[in-house]
Amino acid sequence: QVQLVESGGGLVQAGGSLRLSCAASGSIFGINVMGWYRQAPGKQRDFVAQITDGGTQNYADSVKGRFTVSRDNDKNTMYLQMNSLKPEDTAVYYCYGSIKPNSWTLGYNQYWGQGTQVTVSS
Repeated sequence: QVQLVESGGGLVQAGGSLRLSCAASGSIFGINVMGWYRQAPGKQRDFVAQITDGGTQNYADSVKGRFTVSRDNDKNTMYLQMNSLKPEDTAVYYCYGSIKPNSWTLGYNQYWGQGTQVTVSS
């Protein structure tokens, strides 16, 4: 059983910073891509950032230059450093991972965390 657990959300003023973490645990043989999506009230879930096991990063245009995604492969943990936060960044942030749970599974399965709330006040 694979679990992803987010932490680090909270309330912050505009211009402030937060650091989110996403820890993967359980039966893990390998992790390929990990990433973040977010969902604001009444809106669809949108891509935020992703990082491959080799460290290649990709960002949504709305967060480029403000957010940085990183990961610690030894700890199966991914981070999202969010700087210069804006009220429009308010959302529930979800992490996901493309994970191979064991050596005999063909390919990678996608797993999601439960989400962590980020609220940015103006």
